Amino acid sequence: MTRRRVKVATGIELDVIDEGSGVNGVAFLLHGFPESSHSWRHQVAPLVDAGWRVLIPDQRGYAHSSAPKDISAYRGDILADDVIALLDDINADDAVIIG
Repeated sequence: MTRRRVKVATGIELDVIDEGSGVNGVAFLLHGFPESSHSWRHQVAPLVDAGWRVLIPDQRGYAHSSAPKDISAYRGDILADDVIALLDDINADDAVIIG
């Protein structure tokens, strides 16, 4: 799987699995606690085969992504901004969000 780092905010970089053509759109898979992008590994190939571009970040604080010390850096609106920044990074206007 193709993994890359994307700067989503000042001082914050996320490791992201990025696979597929996106012919049918973008599928954005978000893990929960205490998981990581690894938890979605079995869904990548079927989604890519169906024509989706699949983005799976290790969210902030998980795996090799940045882990800010300040608890306020993990507010819901901040995490949503990370998703928007990743969509902006690939010039996507929308996505199917799966969590």
